[in-house]
Amino acid sequence: MQHLKPQEIEELKRILLEWRDRLIQETRENVGENLSFSGSDEIERAEAETERILTLRTLDRDRKLLKKIEYTLQKIEYGTYGICESCGVEIPFKRLVARPVASLCIECKEKQEEDEE
Repeated sequence: MQHLKPQEIEELKRILLEWRDRLIQETRENVGENLSFSGSDEIERAEAETERILTLRTLDRDRKLLKKIEYTLQKIEYGTYGICESCGVEIPFKRLVARPVASLCIECKEKQEEDEE
């Protein structure tokens, strides 16, 4: 028996789709920004370079998040969404609402973070 109710899955899917669409829109807007720089002095060029680096980092972060969202939507389609990929325990609905792309239960996520330190 599936631990998530159909209406819960639909709500989470809606959240993911809206999140994906918002990220795509923001990415389109950011890509439209001028990533080259020119300036009359070193300070202007340094400021432009800093802004360019921040824009590229944001685009990379958004790209990674979009991949997670797409992966999560696939898991919904395959019926494997909401199951911890490490220990197989059911991830509570409240956690999924807070972090719809969560692939680990709280305990496994905490262990993963401890291991990374």
